[in-house]
Amino acid sequence: MKHYMCFDIGGTSVKFGVAGENGTLLQKNEIPNVIIQKGVDGLVESLASVTEQCQKEYCLRGIAVSTAGVVDPEKGLILYAPKYFPGYPGTVLGERLEKRCDLPCTVENDVNAAALGEYWLGAGQGAKSLFCITVGTGIGGCALLDGRVIHGAACFGGEAGLQHITPDSTWEEMASTRALIRNVAAAKGISETALDGRKIFALARGGDEEAATAIARQMDDLATGIANICYILNPERIIVGGGIAAQEAYLYPLLDTALREKLFPLVYEKLTLRFAALKNDAGMLGALYNLLQRQ
Repeated sequence: MKHYMCFDIGGTSVKFGVAGENGTLLQKNEIPNVIIQKGVDGLVESLASVTEQCQKEYCLRGIAVSTAGVVDPEKGLILYAPKYFPGYPGTVLGERLEKRCDLPCTVENDVNAAALGEYWLGAGQGAKSLFCITVGTGIGGCALLDGRVIHGAACFGGEAGLQHITPDSTWEEMASTRALIRNVAAAKGISETALDGRKIFALARGGDEEAATAIARQMDDLATGIANICYILNPERIIVGGGIAAQEAYLYPLLDTALREKLFPLVYEKLTLRFAALKNDAGMLGALYNLLQRQ
């Protein structure tokens, strides 16, 4: 079996693993993202060090990277990154890792990678067209057609969280987990720092009316953005990922009902709603699928 190094670079940590060409993760772990403390050079060196350690046990054939930020996947170039990635924009990450480790390397945006992972081995299997969203601090998105990412002219394709639902509010400002926390904190008159997503769902399951109302509002706002996507792209499958995917049993009926109300019957009947299946491994596995498709 051929073995590959897989990375999923997030704001505070970097998940990594060694996988076979069939997507089986033979080992996985994570390290801190050191870009704030040590810059891009330090991040590259930490990735290379992990790769070299894994090479002692496996004969690696390539490096597959999923990363936060907007990526030009043809060049392995970081076009844009959040503020907690200082110096990252303009980094040709793929080329730097190839030279440092003497292995072929591909780089893809993390949401795009998650969508590819779900398409290959998760909730997107068998779908000709799908749109994957990840709900967390913000909302990310990715459109796939025949297993290929629709990147768009500026590699901003799928950034649906930036769509304006009202003149003053984007989708992610209204329907993200951050928005949910803000709404519950305001309803209860407490600090947002006293809450997180898990606590809110625990409250709702325990009968807390304010938490349950805020979650229902979040699902209605989420359905509004998904409906917009459906009217533009008409995908056969929508996949919902991110931290809220763990709450599928609670959220599916709410979101499905809201979508039924917002979509024309024909569009709704041809749409399948799924929650992400690969959880924290989706980015690594999607990065691997991207590498395998580009070899």
